[in-house]
Amino acid sequence: MVFELMRLVIKDASPSSNESFELADIDWEGLGFGLIPTDYMYVMKCDGSGNFTNGKLQQFGNIELSPSAGVLNYGQGLFEGLKAYRKHDGNILLFRPEENALRMRNGAERMCMPSPSIEQFVEAVKDTVLANKRWIPPAGKGSLYIRPLLLGTGAVLGLAPAPEYTFLIYVSPVGNYFKEGVAPIHLIVEHELHRATPGGTGGVKTIGNYAAVLKAQTAAKVRGYSDVLYLDCVEKKYLEEVSSCNIFIVKDNVVSTPAIKGTILPGITRKSIIEVALNEGFQVEERQVAVDELLDADEVFCTGTAVVVSPVGSVTYRGKRVTYVEDGFGAVAQRLYSALTRLQMGLSEDEMNWTVEKGAKRGESRETGLVRVPPVRSSVS
Repeated sequence: MVFELMRLVIKDASPSSNESFELADIDWEGLGFGLIPTDYMYVMKCDGSGNFTNGKLQQFGNIELSPSAGVLNYGQGLFEGLKAYRKHDGNILLFRPEENALRMRNGAERMCMPSPSIEQFVEAVKDTVLANKRWIPPAGKGSLYIRPLLLGTGAVLGLAPAPEYTFLIYVSPVGNYFKEGVAPIHLIVEHELHRATPGGTGGVKTIGNYAAVLKAQTAAKVRGYSDVLYLDCVEKKYLEEVSSCNIFIVKDNVVSTPAIKGTILPGITRKSIIEVALNEGFQVEERQVAVDELLDADEVFCTGTAVVVSPVGSVTYRGKRVTYVEDGFGAVAQRLYSALTRLQMGLSEDEMNWTVEKGAKRGESRETGLVRVPPVRSSVS
């Protein structure tokens, strides 16, 4: 079993080891949030009975699709995002991968798609990460972003679920999502265009949700804003989320965030921050949050896999700009960010049991339990 193999590796990896590790030849100091092609991707097909089997690693590259594929014609596709971090001892940490697996299963049900089991998803993530471990940034230099995809790849002409599905994972080393890094971002509230509607797919991570935000996001960036904050489409006064992350406000040390009600993505970082905040002794409220409360908040911050925790420096709504911080985090956001990232990077004890640790010593076999992966020597300069 893969898990048993990994436990043996962990036991052999000494936390005090000064051993160096093989790394890809790239500029680790200059990582942004963009695709860097790596060595391998993972592919698994769904058979006619709705079961995913025979997953395997193959060299990273283009895939072939029918022009009539369900994902191309009717948008039948989901994606996930999670990260792997390298510890100072070289070991590798995954953060709550089973939560991504569960969210994909829930999304697949909404999109009328079969999906891998939670165990299949998690094991595939582990295999893909270990096959590409030389692309995991050194400790403190970034992370390996992991992108699982579930696609309707079967050919279909009339509107119907695709007859075939593909589960695919690729990875890329990344730095900060926003160009500001951990500096405060600046948001504009969008009150005309909307990201999601009640009864729609705003609460699942389907690919179509993200195309819908591009127009408002592009216009906002032209005007100098970092991103867009959306309101509900019914009353147009309650906060929903930013283009690709959840929103939190802090008032009198009470942490509040819009409740999950079908139009807001149930972010895993969002869920983790709520649990961390409760563990740190804060009062947390999941409820409707009016835009007026946003303008009166002491602090505002965003959460997401890509951004982790991002402080909001200012929000502009109907021409009115409210500033929260000029530089860095507010006190509450800083405390929560530090607690979460220390856990994700293995710098503090994981009392939540959220991380999965894998050994990564030099010379370790790349036998993943599914396929022996031959070494790849190419690199990106």
